[in-house]
Amino acid sequence: MSLAPSVSAPRTRFNTLPLAIGLFCLLWSYAFVAGKIGVTHCPPLILLAARFSLAGILILGATLIRGEAWSLTWRDAVIFAVLGIANNALYLGLGYTGLQSVSAGLGGLIVSANPVFTAALAALLLGERMTWRKAGGLLLGITGVTLIVWHRLSVGTDSLHGIVFTLAALVSIVAGTILFKLLAPKGSLWIGNGVQNLAAGLVLTPIALTFADVHAIDVTPSLIGASAFLVLGGSILAYWLWFHLLKVCGATAASAYHFLMPPLGMLFAYLVLGEHVEARDLLGIIPVALGIYLVTRPAKPVS
Repeated sequence: MSLAPSVSAPRTRFNTLPLAIGLFCLLWSYAFVAGKIGVTHCPPLILLAARFSLAGILILGATLIRGEAWSLTWRDAVIFAVLGIANNALYLGLGYTGLQSVSAGLGGLIVSANPVFTAALAALLLGERMTWRKAGGLLLGITGVTLIVWHRLSVGTDSLHGIVFTLAALVSIVAGTILFKLLAPKGSLWIGNGVQNLAAGLVLTPIALTFADVHAIDVTPSLIGASAFLVLGGSILAYWLWFHLLKVCGATAASAYHFLMPPLGMLFAYLVLGEHVEARDLLGIIPVALGIYLVTRPAKPVS
């Protein structure tokens, strides 16, 4: 008696993208809380210079130990170094300076508005079409952030000085996002992340040693824990996930995930730091959410 050959059903490949998105959002949101803890015990520039330098050394050192071949051309290495200055040194240097006088929740909210600005610049520089829907979304996003910032200033919760630095950080991450898509570096994202961290550390170290007070560092378990998270969870894992999402999803869609940062950031800030959250702050998220939805919603196919 002959047996019929068994036909194996095709295996469906597990989609890891939702997990990558979820993990990225959690890491990126909590990084504002860890940063707030860090800057209360250490000058921000010193904290960041140490964070970037250590992350770059760990990434490139692990690459050497594993025997992974160098996969970047000189052009790609230079591009990743430039991205490190925009996405790491400038963005977080300005953002952490702002965190000294603004809450972690507000810092996360302001930076989360980057999808609408990214969409506007993508239309100008990347050839993405700007529609009335996207323009309306951009206006709604700006309105929502403005309402919350205005409220925080009126009640004296956060300082104008810190908000200006945080807005400058927003400009930096938008510029870094557009540069990544515009220059399109090739090669390993892992090695590229190591290059950009090391470049940011090399740029910030002399500035930190010149303008920051080393004696102001207060070595505590909180500082050690926050620094460990920022290096491993922030600079290494979260940034690798960010560039992976930029490659897979595109600039506008990947940036849209930052909408999840305000509620998560405010939740973490409330649970860990005890930061007060008012109903008006939560209401301000609504126009931001609607704006990002309008900006990032895929256009209907033409039948």
